[in-house]
Amino acid sequence: MLNSWVVIPTCLPLVLRRCHACASEHFRTSGKFRVNANHKLIDVWLLALCTACGETTKLTILERTNVRSVRSDLLDRLHDNDPALAPELLQDPVVRRRNRIALDWDNAWRLDTGGSDHLDREVIDVSVRFAARIPVRPVRLIAEGCGLPRAEVERLVVEGKLVSAVRLGGKLSGDFTFTLKR
Repeated sequence: MLNSWVVIPTCLPLVLRRCHACASEHFRTSGKFRVNANHKLIDVWLLALCTACGETTKLTILERTNVRSVRSDLLDRLHDNDPALAPELLQDPVVRRRNRIALDWDNAWRLDTGGSDHLDREVIDVSVRFAARIPVRPVRLIAEGCGLPRAEVERLVVEGKLVSAVRLGGKLSGDFTFTLKR
C-alpha cells in the first residue's frame, strides 16, 4: 500500500538579502505590492521588511513593462494584494535572480503524513509530494515522517534498506517516492 506524504508551506519564507541600514540578512514579506504606473508603463514591487530594523525593501516583480502586456487577472491580483500571489512570485526563479535573493524555508513548512498507522509495517512505500518548491533534505523528511533519528535513516540508506529513485543525500524540492524495509 502506497502512503502519501505532503510537504506544505505554513507561512512565507524569509528572504535572504543584505539590509543596507543594519547589515541584517533576513527580510519578511508581508504579501503587499506597490504598483506604480507612468503613462503606458508599469512597475510592480513586492514589499519586504528587515527582521532586525524594520527597513522596507522593494523586490522588483515588473519593471517598465507595457500595461497592455500584463494579463488583466494578474493586474487585478496585484492591485488587490492577493495573499496567494506573493508565494507564487517568490518561487519564480526569474524574480529571485533579478533581485539577487534566496529563500530561507526554515520553520516555514510542515510534513503531513496522514497519521502514524504506517510505522509498524515491515515495508513502507511512500510517495512524497511538495505543495510548493521547498528545498528539503529527503533524509530529514523520512526521519520526521517515520519518527527516526536522522543518523538511523542514513544508516538504513547505507545498508540498502531505504531505497529511492532519487539521490537522498542532497536537497530536493520535487516529488519523489521511497521504500523502507525494516
